[in-house]
Amino acid sequence: MKILLTGATGYIGKRLLPVLVAQGHHVVCCVRDKKRFNPPKSLALKLSIITLDLLKEATLNNIPKDIDAAYYLVHSMSAAKNYEALEKESAINFTKTLDKTSVNHVVYLSGIINDDDLSEHLSSRKAVEFELQKGKWHLTTFRAGIIIGSGSASFEIIRDLVEKLPVMITPKWLNTKCQPIGITDVISFLSKTLTVPETYDKNFDIGGPDVLSYKNMLLQFAEIRGLKRRIWIVPVMTPRLSSYWLYFVTSTSYRLAVALVNSMKVEVICRNQNINSILNIQPISYKQALNKAFKKIESNEIVSSWKDALSSGVMTINVSDFIQVPTHGCFLDHREKIMTNREVTINRIWRIGGETGWYYGDNLWKLRGFIDKLYGGVGLRRGRTHTDALYSGDPLDFWRVLYANKAEGRLLLFAEMKLPGDAWLEFKVEGNKLVQTATFRPVGLSGRLYWYSVLPFHGFIFKNMLNKLTA
Repeated sequence: MKILLTGATGYIGKRLLPVLVAQGHHVVCCVRDKKRFNPPKSLALKLSIITLDLLKEATLNNIPKDIDAAYYLVHSMSAAKNYEALEKESAINFTKTLDKTSVNHVVYLSGIINDDDLSEHLSSRKAVEFELQKGKWHLTTFRAGIIIGSGSASFEIIRDLVEKLPVMITPKWLNTKCQPIGITDVISFLSKTLTVPETYDKNFDIGGPDVLSYKNMLLQFAEIRGLKRRIWIVPVMTPRLSSYWLYFVTSTSYRLAVALVNSMKVEVICRNQNINSILNIQPISYKQALNKAFKKIESNEIVSSWKDALSSGVMTINVSDFIQVPTHGCFLDHREKIMTNREVTINRIWRIGGETGWYYGDNLWKLRGFIDKLYGGVGLRRGRTHTDALYSGDPLDFWRVLYANKAEGRLLLFAEMKLPGDAWLEFKVEGNKLVQTATFRPVGLSGRLYWYSVLPFHGFIFKNMLNKLTA
């Protein structure tokens, strides 16, 4: 079949793609920026790529008319304050466009919405489902709660809390119950439902066998990691304080923290799980999902991460819009040095950030990340998705990878920290030397004052970083 895959660069989409290809389907991958899409070479001949932004009508014409099925995996929860309106508009545009195609089956991944008092996030998911139901095709909706897998937002947030805090003073929503599900089971439900009439025009709750409170999830995670943790729940922590607590302790953005806290007050437990027998799937337990996730991490096989989404930063950009580094009206810190070994230098560059650090002045980089957090930025907690691989669109601490070509020896980063301007950091191999350039395009007087205030630190941080990379 010819399948339209929206959200192909997202956490779920990246994992679903190879499964669909393995089933023999031709997949039409929808991306907002082709420069951010880096599918494995083994899949390249079995897919096609189109540019699609459901909020831009001009791009909707790129959808082929001869598709058989489609996946709706678009989500705007952390991208903007008015995400509820944006999600509804996206669903309306999607429905109108697909009604002009030959599509027969659409699959939508939503959230469990059985409570009468829903958060804004869950209400928006319900509204999207309502709009998709208006289509002329069969709709299958899977409603999931907490998804556990290497790189998932839920997994990373739980990991941050458990591994960083021996003692936790927590809000009362940690007593709320949920029914987590492993990412492999989610992908199984999504992929196996195609051409199964029993799932047409219906919605199904999907979850694992365990119903747990968030507190129990944290404690079981600690048990898996061999850590002793103490958790005290207090009733005085308001939703706003809870959001700040989650934001500062974990790698989540503030907008996502607010959405998550509001949603975590709502129980997400499956009504029934008849779909398990329909598709012959027996979901694994919470602990089994955790163990699978850590095996992927330990073998450096993280296929996707929620941090890969541009909305995990402080802005939504098209990588292509920033790949040409400006010079006019910009401040530059330009340095060059002869390399001892080209291959060693490039490998060091490709491991920069995350657990490796920045080769010099790591405490100063951490301080800068902490200050960024205080001002509502992303800080350093996003780290990096892969230990030694970088692709366009990847997060790298408080940077975003714009261009990464290891053979060429060029890496270009764009700053997603809170700044009075735009900033780029570029590493480029030219012959036997490494060229390192920091570019800052200031906005107003505050931008110029910022540059001169950090200039003294550049003198030894960038100099010594270059020395370490080329040694």
